[in-house]
Amino acid sequence: MAKKGVVGLLTAVLVLGVVSVAFADDGSAMAAGLWAFFGIAIACGVGIGLATLGTGVGMGNAINGALQGTARNPEASGKIMTTMIIGLALIESLCIYALLICFILVFKIPDLAPMLEAIVKSFGG
Repeated sequence: MAKKGVVGLLTAVLVLGVVSVAFADDGSAMAAGLWAFFGIAIACGVGIGLATLGTGVGMGNAINGALQGTARNPEASGKIMTTMIIGLALIESLCIYALLICFILVFKIPDLAPMLEAIVKSFGG
């Protein structure tokens, strides 16, 4: 059920982002570029949110499995703890990669004040 909700949400974001660019006029090409930057900003926010959610769930499952394994076999707690810490580091690295990609994309967004002034002037404002 949750998977359908996530797929539906992502589909809605994609459709809304593509429709705004597809129906842009020739005269408002700059506005279409503005929508592309808006899409980048939204994608970064959604992307880091999903990455954080996924890594949180993954880390919770890993800790749950390690605690259950330690409870069943207390003598193996050292090996289980070492393996769990390595696994948590690998899971956390995925979120750091997502954060790095979001930073790269966010820094691609230019200063929007000159673009907004040009758009307002093109519409006669």
